[in-house]
Amino acid sequence: MKIAVEGCMHGDLDNVYATLLHLQDVEKIKIDLLICCGDFQAVRNKKDLESLNVPHKYRTMNSFWKYYSGEKVAPFPTIFIGGNHEASNYMWELYYGGWAAPQIYFLGYAGVIKFGNIRIGGLSGIYKSNHYGLGHFEKLPYNERDIRSIYHVREYDVHKLKQVEEPIDIFLSHDWPVGITDHGDVKSLLRKKPFFEEEIREGTLGSKPAAELLELLRPSYWFSAHLHCKFAALVQHGEDGPTTKFLSLDKCLPGRNFLQVIEIESEPGPHELQYDEEWLAITRKFNSILPLTKRRANYSDARFDIRECRNFVRNKLKLRGAKPFNFVRTVPCHNASQPSANDAFSGHCRNPQTEALLQLLELEYLLDGTSGSRELSGGSTSSSFNYSSEDIPIDDVNDVDDPDEAGDGDSENEQT
Repeated sequence: MKIAVEGCMHGDLDNVYATLLHLQDVEKIKIDLLICCGDFQAVRNKKDLESLNVPHKYRTMNSFWKYYSGEKVAPFPTIFIGGNHEASNYMWELYYGGWAAPQIYFLGYAGVIKFGNIRIGGLSGIYKSNHYGLGHFEKLPYNERDIRSIYHVREYDVHKLKQVEEPIDIFLSHDWPVGITDHGDVKSLLRKKPFFEEEIREGTLGSKPAAELLELLRPSYWFSAHLHCKFAALVQHGEDGPTTKFLSLDKCLPGRNFLQVIEIESEPGPHELQYDEEWLAITRKFNSILPLTKRRANYSDARFDIRECRNFVRNKLKLRGAKPFNFVRTVPCHNASQPSANDAFSGHCRNPQTEALLQLLELEYLLDGTSGSRELSGGSTSSSFNYSSEDIPIDDVNDVDDPDEAGDGDSENEQT
């Protein structure tokens, strides 16, 4: 199986797909799957731009809306995770994963899916320590703080991924696992990105939860993006343990290393996307404690037995099949000939894919947040849950054209 891996998409689907089609033609190969490591920017209409945390000059429609509307169809099955520049209102509709457009599948805030016999897991967002222990407290309509925190990785989603026991072939994260630079050519990296040196020395370049998942899951491949450079590493797990091949790629721009094709052993095709039985069992076990306020999840309240969940899911998939539920449009799409039309919808949409998955698993729909509020329920708010100055970094008021040139490769406000 030939899999194309792409770094930060930034909504430029037309150019990425055109590049891959050209590569297929020149190299006489067939690409089976495209994987994108975040900042996908699945913007359907102008209303979606309001939940996209980028400076106003970057708030453009780009090309995803053409694939959402059906004007174009992705030439390859595409799987993506979220980064720190996403249409967060749409991603929340598909919290558990689902088709963002025909042939284009969002892996969810955390998730595992199968493509053929290849098992692909992923974690959306970036790590910020001051939000990690909180629940998903952000509610539509998002305020200026919400759009800067909603994509921050939460402990609850990482905890679910830590329950995965069966082998993972490919894992995706937007930011790098902290410490990954110890396993590659860091001198070459620092020649390209000298401003990384202090963070590397202090052990703060990257995500601590991602590093924990790397050590625990030990996937064959780990792909990332976010820092706008190509970097490869090889992680040896223990003296005689397996190895993980790590690769981070750049953003989609001319002359940048934003694409790589790898070949991975697999069963003969045709390959289809399918739900992962173990992951659905984990989802069933922990869904009732999905935290929707600033209070962290109480994992002892997850009362389902995981073995019973696994048997339940196995029986359900035998009856229904494992293919994900079909794509459904939930809001009006951007109309290029009438730029202001059909963009007025706001509020939370119950995506039929999400509803159907929860019905299959016999779980309650919680995503519209009717059971919680922005504050802690039933008591005063501890100071540890209050916003601090860290919630809106100073970089958020700067309007630098390219953070790579500005020497701030980890500015979440810019197009990183």
